[in-house]
Amino acid sequence: MGKRDTINALVKRGVSEEDASRLADKGYTLDKVKRAGYEELEAVLGGNTKAVAEIFGIQIKEKEPRGERKKEKKEKATKKPELTSEKEHLGEQDVRNKAEVFAEGKLPPKVIDKIAKALADKNVNDRIIEKVVKETLKEYERARVDAGEAVGIIAAQSIGEPGTQMTMRTFHYAGVAEINVTLGLPRLIEIFDARRKPATPMTTIYLEEDIRHNAEAAKSIASQIEVTTLIDIADLGIDVINMHVNIIPKLRRMKDRGIDVETILIRVKKIKGIEAKMEGDTIVVSLAQPSYLKLQSLIDTLRDLKIKGIDGINRVIVRSENEGFVLYTEGSNFKEIMQIDGIDKTRTVTNDIEEMYEVLGIEGARNTIINEAYSTLREQGLVVDMRHIMLVADLMTCDGDIRAVGRHGIAGEKPSVLARAAFELTVDHLLEAGIKGSVDELKGVSENIVVGKPINLGTGGVKLIFKGK
Repeated sequence: MGKRDTINALVKRGVSEEDASRLADKGYTLDKVKRAGYEELEAVLGGNTKAVAEIFGIQIKEKEPRGERKKEKKEKATKKPELTSEKEHLGEQDVRNKAEVFAEGKLPPKVIDKIAKALADKNVNDRIIEKVVKETLKEYERARVDAGEAVGIIAAQSIGEPGTQMTMRTFHYAGVAEINVTLGLPRLIEIFDARRKPATPMTTIYLEEDIRHNAEAAKSIASQIEVTTLIDIADLGIDVINMHVNIIPKLRRMKDRGIDVETILIRVKKIKGIEAKMEGDTIVVSLAQPSYLKLQSLIDTLRDLKIKGIDGINRVIVRSENEGFVLYTEGSNFKEIMQIDGIDKTRTVTNDIEEMYEVLGIEGARNTIINEAYSTLREQGLVVDMRHIMLVADLMTCDGDIRAVGRHGIAGEKPSVLARAAFELTVDHLLEAGIKGSVDELKGVSENIVVGKPINLGTGGVKLIFKGK
């Protein structure tokens, strides 16, 4: 059974598409899921394990209260056994229990299992187990990234190779048909090129807990955010004989958006060179210096006059989700949105990386780069290790500003002339290097490949000298 068949089989049984993809990515088949234990599934699915366990009748392991679990874990970590010098043949489980205590939670379960299997039924004591665990800890810390590892090349390959399979399209966001958001390869290019403005900026607004399920409150906040122009709530007519413009309010639309006639009158009066007054239910606007040309220009000005809302937010969609009402905006003005009462400021985000940087600082921008890149790849069904995306995001933001990956940013700052030339603008880089008399020390990967030398990694990272007799 192939990966796609497994996903389809799991979805047919009631498992969500995302959970089915996670299980299939880890090599699980339908039969393997049925035989799996709760803890095994939890390692793959996390918080969604309970729903899947109920589908397949797997016994659900009830978790202890967080406080008790932390307390027990702390006691277990701090309470070391008395070291014995007597050697004995310990079983695998006994060795595992002792190794877990000595490791103090710093080693993953798989490494602990390997230690347990290696020392099981051997003539060992507590001191030997502790020594093995300590040496393993040293090697584990050292091996997180091997010395001299080409992390940049690996990260570039892990993102670039799946990127060749991405489609170039825009798509409806999160099932909201009214809002189009750039996805696929164009969005990935936007992110890593550090574009100042995304092609389709949008903000996802979460509400505070006490109003999260209140439809009226959600609509009220949406009306505060969405830009309302005069043409949205009134009809405009020209009285050519008297050289007037008549504004006829649409009372029902005004009520829906929380606007009264007085507000419209105040906004209209702020326009220079005009006079506005109420005549019955109509606002009559006249020019201080009447002319047909100015009258036509006044109509255009009034049509686009902002009465209410935040600049840049063209539309707000209110959508009911499992956790309550969520607002999706077409357009973004993150700084102004964050000042609205009633929104959850800890969860509200925008896909505009530059705005996140201006409002929440460089760490906010870094997290946005990671989340946007990861979600863009996941939307296309491509799985890239999060650490590779984090590495790129760290490099883009490490100096406190957002830098592009291309020749105007990270790639253009490489010290190697040949590495820069191999990327883009080959002749320009070589000509400039020749004029300046630059020297390339051939320390990186790209430049060594260009000149046909072994790179300074692996077998090329060491030099062996043979001494004969």
